[in-house]
Amino acid sequence: MGLYQRWRRLWLPGLHACGLHTAAVPTPPHWLAERLGLFEELWAAQVKRVASMAQKEHRTIKIALPGGHKVDAVAWNTTPYQLAQQISSTLADTAVAAEVNGEPYDLERPLEKDSDLRFLTFDSAEGKAVFWHSSTHVLGSAAEQLLGAVLCRGPSTECGFYHDFFLGKERTVRGSDLPLLEQFCRKLAAAAQPFRRLEASQDQLRQLFKDNPFKLRLIEEKVTGPKATVYGCGMLVDLCQGPHLRHTGQIGALKLLTNSSSLWRSSGTPDVLQRVSGISFPTAEELRAWEEWREEAELRDHRRIGKEQELFFFHELSPGSCFFLPRGTRVYNALVAFIRAEYSRRGFSEVKTPTLFSTKLWELSGHWEHYQEDMFALQPPGSDRPTGSQSDHSTSHPTDTLALKPMNCPAHCLMFAHRPRSWRELPLRLADFGALHRAEVSGSLGGLTRLRRFQQDDAHIFCAPDQLEAEIRGCLDFLRSIYAVLGFSFRLALSTRPSGFLGEPCLWDQAEQVLQQALEEFGEPWDLNPGDGAFYGPKIDVHLHDALGRSHQCGTIQLDFQLPLRFDLQYKGQAGALEHPVLIHRAVLGSVERMLGMLAESCGGKWPLWLSPFQVVVIPVGTEQEGYARERLLELQNTRVPNAEEIF
Repeated sequence: MGLYQRWRRLWLPGLHACGLHTAAVPTPPHWLAERLGLFEELWAAQVKRVASMAQKEHRTIKIALPGGHKVDAVAWNTTPYQLAQQISSTLADTAVAAEVNGEPYDLERPLEKDSDLRFLTFDSAEGKAVFWHSSTHVLGSAAEQLLGAVLCRGPSTECGFYHDFFLGKERTVRGSDLPLLEQFCRKLAAAAQPFRRLEASQDQLRQLFKDNPFKLRLIEEKVTGPKATVYGCGMLVDLCQGPHLRHTGQIGALKLLTNSSSLWRSSGTPDVLQRVSGISFPTAEELRAWEEWREEAELRDHRRIGKEQELFFFHELSPGSCFFLPRGTRVYNALVAFIRAEYSRRGFSEVKTPTLFSTKLWELSGHWEHYQEDMFALQPPGSDRPTGSQSDHSTSHPTDTLALKPMNCPAHCLMFAHRPRSWRELPLRLADFGALHRAEVSGSLGGLTRLRRFQQDDAHIFCAPDQLEAEIRGCLDFLRSIYAVLGFSFRLALSTRPSGFLGEPCLWDQAEQVLQQALEEFGEPWDLNPGDGAFYGPKIDVHLHDALGRSHQCGTIQLDFQLPLRFDLQYKGQAGALEHPVLIHRAVLGSVERMLGMLAESCGGKWPLWLSPFQVVVIPVGTEQEGYARERLLELQNTRVPNAEEIF
């Protein structure tokens, strides 16, 4: 039976069941059958090769399970799934993938050497990522077969998945298409189609995806080694690193949520893609619970609360920037005042720095090389040039390109360097609420959570190396005290030296040791993220948990060895020699705007009194009481209730 005939036999009855008539069913593109045929040939060769290797080596390997127990396995033969079955049938049924020596791994992929093995379930963040990544492959397969789509990319997200695909310049996905796609996805899931991992050479990859220009571009740009992995699942064959579920039958419930458009590249090419997003779960009960949670989240959406309570709004004439109305400004100012009071108590000095800088500053700091596309740059007018009598740097050089600052650290380095410094001034803690601008693509903007113009409770601490541990402890205590008042629980993560780090390894080791010691003494739970630090230093990331159980990364504590060297920052030490300070980047709220949105959702618009945009409302019972009401209102506003309002 041919591949096309197989497709019609398997899926055509289901299309009738979900409302698609035979006349409406497109003939699957010819390249689907060709691609699957080539995949089957390559898969058969790989199966034969692995079997030969297992027979040839036939050696026993040691597999360390969680808890330290070790079991024997056969190289190139035993799979993580087989070991899970030996442990318990429940684990074998609930595991979605494995982790072998710290790397994600397919359950059906044979083990090759002595390894540390652990199993991932849907309950973990890593397990959800695998589950939703496999689900987006199911969506991609449905889009290919139903719509003749040319697939582009299909990642998992923090809460679900999406797939981008191309339907041609004249076709789009309509809302009415989603139920049909969803029904087809469910049929694919119910078929329990296995995910098969194939290693293919670059030439084989080009043959597999010769009809997909997006995949060919990715192969050209991303595949640097002689081979890359491809996954097959039913009719679908896709370029992918994996891992994936054992089979689609593990997807017990799936729901498609939205359709929209996106661009192939953020720079803006004529290829407009269609994006369909969704979510999936192992069971229907979990999907129903999520739908209830989603209804509650929609009721708490900060955009809805902001509109109903007249806190803020957005306008198309300033995309990505928020207009705070009087009530919203009261909440905003209360948050800033809260942090300012802590600054005063904890020895921080607030400063104000320019918004516009020559790009020479960003070249010196290194941000221009890595961050240029995310910055707003502009050319000053030709008349803005120094005269012979001006020598105070109050004007720009006529050839300078200027850019709005996306962060404050380079400006604070200039502030440290503008005069000689002594060890007696350290630690120097500089805080800044200056406006920041980042060129976020329009598709990523969303309410107060992602803006182009925002402010942070940004601070930088310049300290001596022997002051580092005390300063880190102080930063951690600052975090805990603020989050306790705001009602957020949190979890910390230590991110260590990445592969592309700058600086001396011994310096990194020492700094990581200091951070780890501070975290141990702090007493809150924390995780280790090996290799996830910034290139300039290790960091502590802070993940907040709101009333709906969602995680948000807001605060941070980052060590930086590079900026003090790039700016040649020095202070005179106790022995009289010049020394470089250590720089700590830290924030508690992160973006003030984003924190305001999180608080609105966390409290559901029922603000605590100290943050409330209307702490007291004075309501006169008649026109003759209006004068008295205004007197009482003024009295309240001039005493301890600044956010009092009158309703007539």
